[in-house]
Amino acid sequence: MKIYTKTGDGGETSLFTGERIGKGTPRVETYGAVDEANSALALARAFSKLPEVKQKIYELQKLLPKLMADLASLNRPPMIKDSDVAQLEAEMDELDSKLPPLKNFVIPGDTQAGAFLDLARTMVRRAEREFYRLGHFEAVHEVDGLFLNRLSDYCFMLMRVEDFFAAKKAAVLV
Repeated sequence: MKIYTKTGDGGETSLFTGERIGKGTPRVETYGAVDEANSALALARAFSKLPEVKQKIYELQKLLPKLMADLASLNRPPMIKDSDVAQLEAEMDELDSKLPPLKNFVIPGDTQAGAFLDLARTMVRRAEREFYRLGHFEAVHEVDGLFLNRLSDYCFMLMRVEDFFAAKKAAVLV
């Protein structure tokens, strides 16, 4: 099977549900931004010094194709569920309990993985903005917006964990 299909040569692409749309449409921009964030997460996972963080990023990366499928689909129920949002919230609460309280703005970059996690955070924020822009013109699933919002917070929390435990060689996370 060849990787190229030539079906997009005219500036259109197929949605997951089969419809053809322009590559520059808000829908494609939105799931494209999530795809970019996934690449930043891959870099963070590759550079992470903490097996726990690597695993959390990997589990998160397994959810992102579902989110992209939601964004690349019309007239189908969401694959992202409220339970996915709740899971991110629960994990953030657990991680937050193991970190010192925030007293100042965080300057990212103490570790390579932390820097990539912060890059992913900003890319997810852009995807979230694109999502709400899309929602002004087309139907979107509310749960996907909630997930994007929590996802950027989750990236921030993982960055804090990576920078605190790996850069400061503090006690093991678990």
